Amino acid sequence: MNLFRRGHAKDAPALPVLRTQRLVLRAFDPCDTVDVFNYAKSDRVGPMAGWQPHTCMEDSRRVVEGFIREGDVWAVVEKSSGHVIGSVGLHRDIRRSVQGARELGYALGEKHWGRGYATEACAAVLDYAFGKLDCPVISAGHFPFNSASRRVIKKLGFHYDGALRHACVLPDGSVSDLMLYSLTRDEYRAAHG
Repeated sequence: MNLFRRGHAKDAPALPVLRTQRLVLRAFDPCDTVDVFNYAKSDRVGPMAGWQPHTCMEDSRRVVEGFIREGDVWAVVEKSSGHVIGSVGLHRDIRRSVQGARELGYALGEKHWGRGYATEACAAVLDYAFGKLDCPVISAGHFPFNSASRRVIKKLGFHYDGALRHACVLPDGSVSDLMLYSLTRDEYRAAHG
């Protein structure tokens, strides 16, 4: 399962540029292929999100083209370096029939793990989703072995819904559960004023 290719939010407007203290989130550009390859070739990044590590620049080019075509994934740019260090997607939630439900997905280059970048980027996307798009609910998920992603999801205020057992075939062919969470618009607004 690729948490970034879950379903396009076709009724969502074009991606706006979102800025945080240390990051700029913007639409992907074909020129981002080299940066994407630099983090996606890691044998630790892709498997945490359910996709194979990129083995060549062509893999990254195809992914970037898909992000551009689908229009629901931001490039996460580190302000200090100007490089794309990851991605955050806000996809149509295919598990829910509620109009406007979205699913959050993200990946971050391994050398940027543990710095709070994923939480910072996802918080900006949640603010946009609940504030501008008026989403009623946003879901997020992680594999049982991805404790770092679990921490990000919990920091963002999501509530645990349960495990979807035998949900995904991983790149190595094994089958994994998916730990699912949700955050409603009302919960978000109560926590953020």
